[in-house]
Amino acid sequence: MNLLFLMTDQHRVDTLGCYGNPHVATPNLDRLAATGTRFDRFYTPTAICTPARASLLTGQAPFRHRLLANYERNVGYLEDLREDAFTFPGALAERDYQLGLVGKWHVGTHRNAASYGFDGPDLPGWHNPVDHPDYLAYLEERGLPPYRISDLVRGTTPNGNPGNLLAARLQQPVEATFEHYLATRAIEQLDKYAADGRPFYLATHFFGPHLPYLLPDEYYDMYDPALVELPPSIAETFEGKPPVQRNYSAHWTFDTMPIEVTRKLIAVYWGYVTLIDEQIGRILTRLDELGLTDDTSVFFTADHGEFTGAHRLHDKGPAMYEDIYRIPGIIRVPGQEPQVRQEFVSLTDCTATILELAGCDPSPATDSRSLLPLVRGEHPNWPQELLAEFHGHHFPYPQRMLREDRYKLVVNPESVNELYDLDADPHELSNRYEHPELAGVRRRMMRRLYDLLRERGDNFYHWMTPMYDIGALDYDPTLSSFESSEQEGARP
Repeated sequence: MNLLFLMTDQHRVDTLGCYGNPHVATPNLDRLAATGTRFDRFYTPTAICTPARASLLTGQAPFRHRLLANYERNVGYLEDLREDAFTFPGALAERDYQLGLVGKWHVGTHRNAASYGFDGPDLPGWHNPVDHPDYLAYLEERGLPPYRISDLVRGTTPNGNPGNLLAARLQQPVEATFEHYLATRAIEQLDKYAADGRPFYLATHFFGPHLPYLLPDEYYDMYDPALVELPPSIAETFEGKPPVQRNYSAHWTFDTMPIEVTRKLIAVYWGYVTLIDEQIGRILTRLDELGLTDDTSVFFTADHGEFTGAHRLHDKGPAMYEDIYRIPGIIRVPGQEPQVRQEFVSLTDCTATILELAGCDPSPATDSRSLLPLVRGEHPNWPQELLAEFHGHHFPYPQRMLREDRYKLVVNPESVNELYDLDADPHELSNRYEHPELAGVRRRMMRRLYDLLRERGDNFYHWMTPMYDIGALDYDPTLSSFESSEQEGARP
């Protein structure tokens, strides 16, 4: 079975037609969803690029693989996976798979995609590397103009400096965009693999629609801002929320820009999504032309979501809202009927799925479950909850999240915890952690999260042991051996 893995960066699930957006043109991804399995509850293990991508590579949760932050903002965490870490390309190589990765790597600083056996140009970093020699050669070979932007959009930071660049007009035709370049290189790799005849795994990792949104006029102005319905959470007050969220809003300069700028930014983001959808369409069309569609499983997902003004925020960060944790997830396996699934699944589960499709032994990782039973329309015993974690971006900030059908619990050790009733408050505006009527829910979920973390071996639970209502203790939380068994037995 050939494997084609299509991935975007910082992609909101609600920008796709197949996930309900009535305005954004995404015909190619919609077609993929209509012929495959669309997961409605597909989540990232952590809403930050490098740890999420490392989880896909290893099949492990971030606390286990320990690659916890993007290296550009690293504050002392590891910058590369351990030498002995299991990764799925190694298992595929043992099955004589051709391995290719075209696009964003962002999994380490010293070891690149080639270090794990992937063919393709070495494209490190967090955003389109427009000065990369291979991209410059692509432009020169085709007589295309170089990268240039104008009409930059940015706010003002709390200290009065210009804020991060959010969008700009790209003075290039679509054929010169980095997205078109990536699709072209992926198609070239596809042709090469088809000629060889051996099975292949080919990933195309787009850098967008991550901000800043840099687009030709055709896409920058594709959608009328009047079509944009602002996210209800734009009414966020941060009342009863962790203070870091208000600080992060100031960092991303939301309140320094008119609301119409936010509306335009969302419209531009939509244009970026359509541009990427068109490039994905080129790759899928070439797969059809090569006669490989019936022999190739296709994945589409993202590393995490994007705020685009939701909760008066941009980018992603220390707030475990659905906007950045719920992501698109589509898998099309030849011979399987189209369907929509409601189970909680994770980007990490793609690892075990890839291994099973390739006929490899299961991963020694303990955090990845094959999605093939769900893709086949079966109804296995499946967890009714989902765990996620965060470790920081710009600064350390540990969080753990337990998401159930109706409720979400977020533990923030340095601040207030959060509890959301997603039926009554789908936009997560009201933190009900202290509400007396939800005391039973809070207690039950805190204990469940505690037990799950202990089962996993995630030592975050040590903080929870003395601080929250998790019931009777069954171990000595001091980890000491100074008290006798008689004294321990007398402890409350």
